[in-house]
Amino acid sequence: MNGLVPAVVVLTEEASGIGRRIAAIVGGELHGATARVTTADVSFASPKEHLRQLLAAGRPIVAVMASGAVIRLLAPVLADKQSEPPVLAVSEDGASVVPLLGGHHGANDLARMIAEGLGAHAAITTAGDLKFSVALDQPPVGHVLANPLGAKAVMAELVAGAEARLTIDAGASGRAVAAWLTQSRLPFDNEARVTLTVTDKIKTPEPMELVYHPKTLVLGMGCERHASSEEAIALAERALESGGFSRDSLAAVCSIDLKADETAIHAVASHFGIPARFFTAQTLEAEAPRLKNPSDVVFAEVGCHGVAEGAALAAVGASGELVVEKIKSKGATAAIARATGIVDPQSIGRARGRLYVVGIGPGSDGWRSPEVSTMVSASTDLVGYSLYLDLLGPLGDGKTRHDFDLGKEEARVVHAMELAGQGRTVSLVCSGDAGIYAMATLVFELFDKGGITDAASRIEVQVSPGISALQAAAARIGAPLGHDFCTISLSDLLTPWEHIQRRVRAAGEGDFVIAFYNPVSMKRRTQLAWARDKLLEYRPASTPVILATNLGRDGETVRTVPLGDLNVDDVDMLTVVVVGSSESRTVETGDGKTWVYTPRGYSGKADTGMKGAEA
Repeated sequence: MNGLVPAVVVLTEEASGIGRRIAAIVGGELHGATARVTTADVSFASPKEHLRQLLAAGRPIVAVMASGAVIRLLAPVLADKQSEPPVLAVSEDGASVVPLLGGHHGANDLARMIAEGLGAHAAITTAGDLKFSVALDQPPVGHVLANPLGAKAVMAELVAGAEARLTIDAGASGRAVAAWLTQSRLPFDNEARVTLTVTDKIKTPEPMELVYHPKTLVLGMGCERHASSEEAIALAERALESGGFSRDSLAAVCSIDLKADETAIHAVASHFGIPARFFTAQTLEAEAPRLKNPSDVVFAEVGCHGVAEGAALAAVGASGELVVEKIKSKGATAAIARATGIVDPQSIGRARGRLYVVGIGPGSDGWRSPEVSTMVSASTDLVGYSLYLDLLGPLGDGKTRHDFDLGKEEARVVHAMELAGQGRTVSLVCSGDAGIYAMATLVFELFDKGGITDAASRIEVQVSPGISALQAAAARIGAPLGHDFCTISLSDLLTPWEHIQRRVRAAGEGDFVIAFYNPVSMKRRTQLAWARDKLLEYRPASTPVILATNLGRDGETVRTVPLGDLNVDDVDMLTVVVVGSSESRTVETGDGKTWVYTPRGYSGKADTGMKGAEA
């Protein structure tokens, strides 16, 4: 498969039970139709649009519905067989699993996996799988078919009765990496016209030849701080060319952990479409006896006698060999080593850690963005206040939880960053939006002021937005944020009270709609009353005030009171208070519901869109 999390799509609550079982089997997410499924990880309104979006994104799709329905929904957008992800249909009773697309790109394997887990029948129909127990256009993990367009003709020839000649040219690793072919039911003959070649070298396929490149090579690299990405990529290409090696046989690019955040190293990894992995200086120094070009200068600088050669050798293990000695450019070094078998990048060194700082909104599935759901799904660890982690529901299943109490914000963020520094993928979970009175700012403050280990300071960070309380409150009651607005936290735990007072006065004088966060606490009851009284100096007592509690969760309440009647005892720690400007208005619709809006002046423009008597 392509490494993306499979989406298990269901249309009914009845199908969600089997869908949840399938998601557990394949390590996927349950996607459910909003109108009829209440327990999904990801919700959608239109099955047609959602399935097409998943297909375009390359996500493996397991649809618990009739195969004909899936075919009709996707048929108009099918174009490239080589790029299509696996698409399967599973009957709602779980008895049949049918690969529809991408049979040789993971769908057949997924079908067998699901069928085994459910005790079902996998309806595999591709000829090669059935006759030879192997799919030549879908080699196993760790192999790349150099000429996939040639597979159809070769398979047709073999199915018609032809034999194959196996040619192995991949060093000592060749026989091991070709085992998937030799153990199949393919008929082999040394004089056959059809040729299957396994090599880590550059090879132009002949007619009726398929060329497979095993991922047995590791590129070791070192570089100066802030080295040129273009220079590093050019040097890596030169290293491959000097050995005549195929880029498709590269399994990883490796370096010392001091370079975990080096742009040039990651640019090389991206250029070749391989992961970057990193080793400690101690691990690289253990390879010193095998280095061809040890350097005392390098040892004095980073604590090992060679980065490029050392990293390549550490990755391929004691039985591997250096096949391209260290070469240099102005600011980088490169070397290549070959393993005796397929290299699994996840088993060597460590990755650059990744920290997702995610806002889950009020916590309900429907108000959580697809990007946040994808990030949480991709994480190994979840860090957050226990309530926020609980709100993730099934999306948090299978992840290592790190629960923290309220008031432990810095400890929470440091822990998340240190976990990522160990090479893990971590989601730091915040309610609302992660950048609005939440943890994202503390992440960057720690980068700025220190207080974290060197490994934690080199992690990759991505911040994903969520629906904030003021947005949720505004949506529930109408459009109070239709004109200029601001947010003010009334908590004086981190901000001096006199600063808060100054901001309230300024917002009142500027006639902003104001969203008050942290309006009260168990011990703090006077600040909101002061803000109410101060704002009454700038706007009418009839100004609408929105009190919104438990937004998007059980117990949600949203109501409106006049500013002059705002009672502090009606507000608790889970309430956001939105005070309208002097222009904010209420309006009642025919169904008896009262809405709040702040006009921006659209209806006063010369071209209002109304005609005749209406105008």
